Amino acid sequence: MAKSKVLVVGGTGYIGRRIVRASLEQGHPTYVLQRAEIGLDIEKLHLLLSFKKQGARLVQGSFSDQQSLVDAVKKVDVVICTLSGVHFKSHSILMQLKLVDAIKEAGSVKRFLPSEFGMDPSKMEHALAPGRESFDQKMIVRKAIEDAKIPFTYVSANCFAGYFVGSLSQLDTLIPPKDKVRIYGDGNAKVVYMDEDDIATYAIKAIDDPRTLNTTLYLRPPENVLSQGQLVEIWERLSGKKLEKIYIPGEDFLASMKGTDYVAQAGMGHFYHIFYEGCLTNFEIGEDGEEASNLYPEVKYTRMDEYLKIFL
Repeated sequence: MAKSKVLVVGGTGYIGRRIVRASLEQGHPTYVLQRAEIGLDIEKLHLLLSFKKQGARLVQGSFSDQQSLVDAVKKVDVVICTLSGVHFKSHSILMQLKLVDAIKEAGSVKRFLPSEFGMDPSKMEHALAPGRESFDQKMIVRKAIEDAKIPFTYVSANCFAGYFVGSLSQLDTLIPPKDKVRIYGDGNAKVVYMDEDDIATYAIKAIDDPRTLNTTLYLRPPENVLSQGQLVEIWERLSGKKLEKIYIPGEDFLASMKGTDYVAQAGMGHFYHIFYEGCLTNFEIGEDGEEASNLYPEVKYTRMDEYLKIFL
């Protein structure tokens, strides 16, 4: 079978650039939306041009020009959107509704992967405000996709290693703490940590797979299902240094959210659900989902002890 042609929307972003690379590496004709909105952002332009050198095709388009979106999606079989859904960057989830309309009008797209790549929003109805806004908006986009009868795959990729692993899941740093580490609750809630390149690899593997059509692809490789306590133990073993552990009860963590700004409260709410409720692993994957490492055992995913070695 011929490889599907792929359009990546948000290709210069944190996950988007990895999706572009994975699509090219797996042999897909790859298109990247070049939005007029980048203006004078020369770093984004250079990144787009680097994709072009690697064989990607740049497609002009803008969310302020609906016809340009329709023209762009008509060129491909699969659309993958990676617009940011976090509050400390550009929170752009609902912009996808214009993309949904364009895909519906084009009528030729065989698969749409909307911007999810985190927790499964369908399981976060109880989430704390203001962080629940991201989940609510993702569900609005899901409803639009399904109402339009657009074939889809939702990707639940859980915790990005770049933000959660090097820091040992601390809120205020991206590198391992030197002396003390804050432990959420008893540190035993199971979390799923994922290397971002692996997220992209699994997502691209899924786009031509009939097993992932109209379902959720959960990235939950067994050796990356770890508690925060286990993650800290891995670092202590690698570094040869014991850290002082400061255990934070759930009520204290919630109390510490008060008085912080909107962005901080959103992020802390997500941390609460992950590390106190275990929201990434406290459910079984049902008939409406598939687990990526089961489907694609040939992918040699990055284990977190290997990931942490770069910080030594």
